[in-house]
Amino acid sequence: MQTQFHGKTIELRQGDITAEQTDAIVNAANSRLAGGGGVDGAIHRRGGLTIMRDTRDRYPAGCPTGSAVISTAGELNAKYVIHAVGPVWHGGGRGESELLRGAFRRSLELAAEHGCRSIAMPALSTGAYGYPMDEAARIALATAAEFLKTHDQPELIRFVLFDGAAYDAFAAALESVRDD
Repeated sequence: MQTQFHGKTIELRQGDITAEQTDAIVNAANSRLAGGGGVDGAIHRRGGLTIMRDTRDRYPAGCPTGSAVISTAGELNAKYVIHAVGPVWHGGGRGESELLRGAFRRSLELAAEHGCRSIAMPALSTGAYGYPMDEAARIALATAAEFLKTHDQPELIRFVLFDGAAYDAFAAALESVRDD
């Protein structure tokens, strides 16, 4: 499923984000950039040790929640991995929505700053961090649509969703986001 926003494309795809051939792939990282499970573990396994060495050398203090940093992509079919740190869900009263919005926005800013024409993004914070999928989908797509209003790149923002439930939540949210 895809739609146009300000002459650029937002696309949804169910699948494995590590197999994407985009300029950048977004990793659902932890604040220590230490690798982990889920998307993070899959990216590090497929991309190889180069990614971990690069993040360790460039970002020894890690990355704060609600932000993102960029590294080499190792053996992935991408130029860069953008490590975005979304929030752990605590019920919505601890600024989680703004932190999630910030992680998506900073990922897109880094892609634009590095000349990326395409980016693959996961459903940040919805796995082990427990963020409700429907709400995360609305935040992700609204942030992407808003970003495309004022930026020329990336030309393609592809949300790569692991399973059918995530895809369905993002598809419903995409229907509610319109090109102004």
